[in-house]
Amino acid sequence: MTTPLNVTTHSFTDGRAQAQALAERIAECLRNALSQRGHALLAVSGGSTPKDFFDRLSRVKLDWSKVQVTLVDERWVADSDERSNARLVKSRLLQHAAGSARFIPLYTGAATPEAGLVAAEARIAALPLPFDAVVLGMGDDGHTASFFPGGDHLAQALDPDGSAHVLPMHAPNAGEPRITLTLPTLLETRALYLLVCGEKKRGVLADAQLGLDATRDYPVRAVLTQQRVPVAVYWCP
Repeated sequence: MTTPLNVTTHSFTDGRAQAQALAERIAECLRNALSQRGHALLAVSGGSTPKDFFDRLSRVKLDWSKVQVTLVDERWVADSDERSNARLVKSRLLQHAAGSARFIPLYTGAATPEAGLVAAEARIAALPLPFDAVVLGMGDDGHTASFFPGGDHLAQALDPDGSAHVLPMHAPNAGEPRITLTLPTLLETRALYLLVCGEKKRGVLADAQLGLDATRDYPVRAVLTQQRVPVAVYWCP
């Protein structure tokens, strides 16, 4: 018998409505954490999709000084590089009301992600896990975080029983060398969201949920099929 997926999909007519709804939901997660535990922990993705979401979340009124923000993955480049996820988060999320949040980067300044791995591992291990929310994205090739098809550490990163918090990743379609939180680390969260835009990605996501053809091996399927944390998909055209 096939185990039903623990996935719900929220569809929106445009990106603005999607971004606003997700910002409100993440703000609720953070407020609940602040009320119940006095601190909050958020992990977010880079790329172009979350920009509007970041802009809206940055203006939400809450005690951001007690919120820590980190990345689910990072290109191994300095935050002066236009492709840096840290640069995106600093310029779009850590502004306005959210300017007082504490940011924990994955990039350490070492020459390679392998050379910076111990320091990056220590940063994540020191966080007060579990996360209160994790926001993932997805590529046309079915990657999420830096779980890329053909990645040199993909199997280790997706191992549900793995002990590493972070791993380096080199893959044919990844561009720069990367560093990524592992699947068990991402699943150590109270809430998990997948932010997806575009009809093509909707098709990829639908096929991956069903495990059709080549999508059976898409890395995002490891997130969609796990039973540890419910996945809320926020999609718009």
